[in-house]
Amino acid sequence: MSTANILLRVNSIEVIYNHVILVLKGVSFSVPEGGVVALLGGNGAGKTTTLRAVSNLLHGERGEVTKGTIELRDERIEALTPAELVKRGVIQVMEGRHCFAHLSIEENLLTGAYTRSDGKAAINETLEKVYAYFPRLKTRRSSQAAYTSGGEQQMCAVGRALMASPRMVLLDEPSMGLAPQIVDEVFGIVKDLNQKEGVTFLLAEQNTNMALRYADFGYILENGRVVMEGAAKDLAANEDVKEFYLGLSSAGRKSFKDVKHYRRRKRWLS
Repeated sequence: MSTANILLRVNSIEVIYNHVILVLKGVSFSVPEGGVVALLGGNGAGKTTTLRAVSNLLHGERGEVTKGTIELRDERIEALTPAELVKRGVIQVMEGRHCFAHLSIEENLLTGAYTRSDGKAAINETLEKVYAYFPRLKTRRSSQAAYTSGGEQQMCAVGRALMASPRMVLLDEPSMGLAPQIVDEVFGIVKDLNQKEGVTFLLAEQNTNMALRYADFGYILENGRVVMEGAAKDLAANEDVKEFYLGLSSAGRKSFKDVKHYRRRKRWLS
């Protein structure tokens, strides 16, 4: 990846929970301005922790970055609060959607604009833009979020982040619990937002196949370390990635059981 126009740079960070549990072990990666970068790997690989390290949401779970640096446009941001990061244009969409269940869809969306100071007209303009990307939300705008579908809540969570006019969105497991058709729809909107609005995305995703279809670049994490990186098209063509993350090998599709129990050692771990 070119070092020109790097928006986010993470340098050899370590994260410890409860002062004793080492979760990330020297993770490094970069995100270019206007790019879509995927953090890939199975459950427990360290993807969510990495996003929370960037957005500084670790402290709520008794975690902290103990080594390394995180830079946004060459500014160290480890000591900034999540609210300060929002003002700098970095928004995280949490795993599991986390809509305000008792509020309507539109009220949920408007909470995303609380840090803005550019006036009601500008906020309403952004709201209409969100509705243009998520027409389903417009039809459900007065519905209480608790009574909308999982897909609608995921769209609401992404739309709420867009209400803050972000430069970069950290998207945690956007496909979790959603039907394949809705996952396609959500990822398609992410790609549109990236290409048409210039929003940079850093997404953590277990669905490697889907992520590599829409990302420009990917990093694969295992046990808190980056074990492989590359352009998305190169990772999708890599035999190890096919076998261990896509359930495919040169001999054809393998069962999950075969992949899970590793019929041969991963070359990058030997």
